[in-house]
Amino acid sequence: MKLFKSLLIAPATLGLLAPMSATANELNIGEVSGYSSSEEVQNISEFNSEELAVTKSRVDGLEARINNFEAGSFSETTTASFSADFAIGAVDGVAAQDAVQGLYGFQIDLNTSFTGSDSLDVSIDAGNGGNGLTELDINETTADDALAVDGISYTFPVGDNLTVMVGNDIMGSELYNTACVYGGITNTLDDCGNKYSAMDKTAATALSASYDINDRWTAAFGYEGNGDTSSGLMTKEGSDTYGAQLTYTADRYAASVTYANADTSTTDTVYWGLNGYWTPSEEGTGVPSISVGYEVGNPDNTSTDTSHYFVGFQWDEIGPGTLGAAFGTKDHYADDVTEYLMYEAFYSYPVNDGMTVTPVIFVKETASSDDDETGVMVKTSFSF
Repeated sequence: MKLFKSLLIAPATLGLLAPMSATANELNIGEVSGYSSSEEVQNISEFNSEELAVTKSRVDGLEARINNFEAGSFSETTTASFSADFAIGAVDGVAAQDAVQGLYGFQIDLNTSFTGSDSLDVSIDAGNGGNGLTELDINETTADDALAVDGISYTFPVGDNLTVMVGNDIMGSELYNTACVYGGITNTLDDCGNKYSAMDKTAATALSASYDINDRWTAAFGYEGNGDTSSGLMTKEGSDTYGAQLTYTADRYAASVTYANADTSTTDTVYWGLNGYWTPSEEGTGVPSISVGYEVGNPDNTSTDTSHYFVGFQWDEIGPGTLGAAFGTKDHYADDVTEYLMYEAFYSYPVNDGMTVTPVIFVKETASSDDDETGVMVKTSFSF
């Protein structure tokens, strides 16, 4: 920011140098040089009063301009962070992804505080992640090289224990505290089995709130509305999801229960999610943390319930990086339907403070065991 401020001030400074030089030419240069001689030191009051007044006004004008630039410059409470992802890989068994391809994603996050305890957050993305390797979480914009706002929200405290967030293109579960410590990078398994009860934004208007009951218990509420100008928010014609979560967190384990009601113009589905994790007392012992998730869905237009589960293991200190492995159902399945699973393993290696390389391999079951999808990818992430 100092460089940016200097660039702004430089033209103003240059604009003043010329008239100041003209003023200097009007002064008696010979007399001025005499003040520095060793024979006699003169008092500055011996300068012509008009000459001093003109010079002083120029200096005062420069100072005023500098102050004005400082007042209107980038807010001192605003911070920006940047990230970029590159991925290369292929998925055997998927026609559009079986050739090796490379993708990228870019993101700018702007954060501003007005009171010191609130936060206005804007996320700006670009990327072509939707063109292939769809299991990876890579930013995607409609025009691959065009920056687009991918979420804007304002978070603020209400009293000592309640935090509230409002925004758009943000999940209503933004302030949830789901009990999971697995850090996978695939879209199917990185939700820890909390696939629908934790909501999923789709150009949604969102409201989220979290309340700290005590140092162990937290409660949260969320709402997402996808109504357009014809249907509106919280109407029978629109699509709305609202839910709540209760979480208990101890030193080495935690559990959370999540509820959501997804209401569309045709279907009303209730989801319940149960998550938990356990971590070892010491890292580097070879014992992984364990995260589990189980979710059920009950649509009102059918008597068939569905379910979905997840199990993940993570070793946080295997060599210099983190090793993870997980398996779970690809989606919700009814009890009388064959379930298809997904398995994955990854290793996240931090090259330095701003660069991480993560290779991942996964297998997705299909109806034909000969056509299972097998993906091998490497994602390199930069943060700065």
